[in-house]
Amino acid sequence: MNIFDIIGPIMIGPSSSHTAGACRLGKVARRILNEEVETANIILSGSFAKTYFGHGTDKAIIAGLMGFNTYDEDIKNALNIAKDKNIKYEFHLEEIPNTHPNTAKIEISGKTNSVTIIGSSIGGGNIIITKLNDMEVHFTGNNNTIMIIHKDLPGVIAEVTTFIAEKKLNICGFRLSRENKGGNALMTIEIEGEVENDIIDKIKTFENVTNVILIRAI
Repeated sequence: MNIFDIIGPIMIGPSSSHTAGACRLGKVARRILNEEVETANIILSGSFAKTYFGHGTDKAIIAGLMGFNTYDEDIKNALNIAKDKNIKYEFHLEEIPNTHPNTAKIEISGKTNSVTIIGSSIGGGNIIITKLNDMEVHFTGNNNTIMIIHKDLPGVIAEVTTFIAEKKLNICGFRLSRENKGGNALMTIEIEGEVENDIIDKIKTFENVTNVILIRAI
């Protein structure tokens, strides 16, 4: 059992699910974007939509998009800080089908990149990301996570996982998503321990790999 399941995270309240988890969702989205957020369109679903104002879910997600931690005192001022930084944001309330009650769809853009994630806050500050752009994914942000966009061809997974094993890294979670057979695919690999940047740089050179994103544990 994770210690968060017993005592919850170090956080600015009032709710580990609606505040701490929401902040972590925003922070993961920001790390995937890998640059400063300029615009954000956020859809709140289920309990998030019903209680977000009282629990500060809106402030927490925006705080996460600016890289704040769950215990940052400035979470309560996040909306004003975002305006001072000229971050344009909108919130919408809408049911997202077949998802956890505490779910958000976060669409963000920076100077060069755009990212859309769907993620849920599942209690105790813990989260699950279930969609990245149009790809189904499943990771928690608790471990360093390597996301590899590649061609859906035989041998690509073996090449990547063999290389990771050679670097003495232990895979603790793996998921493959693909648009269609032979099209684009996405490997989501959760790693126990540190992942050096040179490992990411090497995977980027593999013939059938088109992009690699390292999401460091939050």
